[in-house]
Order: sequence, then C-alpha cells, then structure tokens
Amino acid sequence: MQDFSNKVAAITGAGSGIGRALALNLAARGCHLSLSDINRDGLDETQALLAPYPVKVTTTPLDVSDRDAVFAWAEQTAADHGRVNLVFNNAGVALSGTVGSLSVEDYQWIMDINFNGVLYGTKAFLPLLEQAGEGHIVNISSIFGLASQPLMSGYNASKFAVRGLTESLRQDLEISGSCVSCSCVHPGGIKTNIAKSARMDASSEEITGQNKEESTREFEKLFITTPDKAAKTILNGVSKNSRRILIGPDARIFDLIVRVFPAAYQRLFTRAVQWSAKKSAARAKNA
Repeated sequence: MQDFSNKVAAITGAGSGIGRALALNLAARGCHLSLSDINRDGLDETQALLAPYPVKVTTTPLDVSDRDAVFAWAEQTAADHGRVNLVFNNAGVALSGTVGSLSVEDYQWIMDINFNGVLYGTKAFLPLLEQAGEGHIVNISSIFGLASQPLMSGYNASKFAVRGLTESLRQDLEISGSCVSCSCVHPGGIKTNIAKSARMDASSEEITGQNKEESTREFEKLFITTPDKAAKTILNGVSKNSRRILIGPDARIFDLIVRVFPAAYQRLFTRAVQWSAKKSAARAKNA
C-alpha cells in the first residue's frame, strides 16, 4: 500500500503518542480515520488537532482488552466509513518487577492489553480488510520484543508474543495469497507517556534503588525519538511492505546486539542494571 489517499485506517491508542502521530500523518496524506483510546479526553484532543484536514474522522472510547468491544468497534468502523484498509494495533502499557514478586493478575493485566488487544484487533479487522480488497495490519511490538530485560518479564512476554503472532500472520497471509499484508513494529525509546502510566512493583525499587518517580525520570532519558518521526518511519515501512520496522537508533543497536550475542546479551543487560543500582545507592548515601 504505497498510497494512503482516500483509504480508511483504524488506530488504537490514538489519544496520545505514536497513535496520535499516526493519525496526523495519515490525515495529511488524505486518509480517513477511525480512532479509539481508553482516554476520552486524549481522543478528543486528537480529534481537535485533525479538524484542519478534509478527511472523515470517527472516535470511539475503547478498552482493547474487551474482546466484544473491539469487534463491535471494527464493525462500526466499516459501517461508518464503508470499508477499512489499515489497522494499527498500537495501544499498550508497561509493567516492572521481578517474576517472583509480580502476581498472576499483574501478568494477566499486561497480556490482556498488550497481546490480547493486538490479537482482537487483528482478528476483528482482518476479514474487513480482505473485503476491501487491499489492506495492511500494523502491530506494535517493542525493542523489548527483540531482547529481554531484567525486571520487565511481563512487558517482554507481551511484546515477544506480539512479534510471534505478527510474523506468523505474515506467513499465513502469503501462503493463502491474501490481499492483506502485515508488519511488526519495534520502537525504541519514543517520547510518550508510557513510562508515567506504567505499573511498578516494589521489587523493582528494591533492586534498582529508585522509586517510581526516579525510575520514570531515568527511563525517559532514553526516549530519543519523537512520535512524529516514529509515525513517519512506520508509514514508510508500510509503503515498502516491510516485515519488520525498527524505529530509532536504539532499536537498530538492540537488533544488532541480539544477532551478534544471541545469549550473552542477557549478561550485558543484567550488568547494566546492577551498575545503575550501584550508582543510585551511591547517590543516596551521599545525599
């Protein structure tokens, strides 16, 4: 899909960050939009920003972990716009803590949003994209879907699952000769609110020596790519029918490290966390 003009795109998590940037970039290219987000205020702000563009925009407050609601939104999108050509399964959350300390409910929470939300969006929209005769599914994973990190098992599990689903889906679509294709996106540090809205277990603070505010501040230092740049990279990847879309120099570095050190990279990342924890302890001692 090299031309987005007069196409129809559905985007989850459109109330901020990458989702909002995708909406703005697609509207600038003449693409009609069906937007959803659990945050009604953020969704309204995105809609207001889209007012100058001569495209049709519909919005729906949506919890992507609600299967029935996602399928209903997909059907409503097709009814409102007449067809659907693209879906961007973008909504996601973060979670930090050790496997021993996180509860089963913690894992269910993040998997329901990060993985099941993508699965529901894929299943709900795939037949509609095929009916349109041309379509593309874009599922947002992470650099943490390329390499695992200490204290991030829930996030890693959900993003590795998105990667596995999407890569297998791409093969299924090719085998069946479908008119639909798909891409898996691996963003590095993007300047969004995901760190502020993340859940952090007490075990993470015990190991890193940083409370939620300190941890968020340190993590956000790694956010080096703007949502607008991310959106443009994603759309460029879609136009090229790329299987994997890496966003930011950090994503490319992660990909290289895992290729060169497929097992040893774990020691490298573990030592980085230990070194950071020692720095935090030294600062606290000298404070």
